[in-house]
Amino acid sequence: MSRYVITLSHEENSDEEAAIGFDPPLRTFFLQGFMEEEGEGLPLPIWLGTVLEEYTTLESIVEEARAQGYEIKGLTRQHVIELLELAGQRHEPRIAEILGLVI
Repeated sequence: MSRYVITLSHEENSDEEAAIGFDPPLRTFFLQGFMEEEGEGLPLPIWLGTVLEEYTTLESIVEEARAQGYEIKGLTRQHVIELLELAGQRHEPRIAEILGLVI
């Protein structure tokens, strides 16, 4: 699994320790972010890419985050290359997936 620390912003709030990456067993990109403060009007935590093949392209997860009002910052060109290299490899189904235990 790859995991890179990024800054995730939503309006005036941000999480400077959010994460984006690729999970080979699920064959999906993922994005996790939690705003530091809690209160009315603040966005809920965002946690995308928890289901098998949910976001098969980096572009699709970035678009979904933006559709929910989030902006990703700090993802370098090298990170993008490494993520795409990992996602481009063939990842065989795991035994749990073969048995139908993974959704």
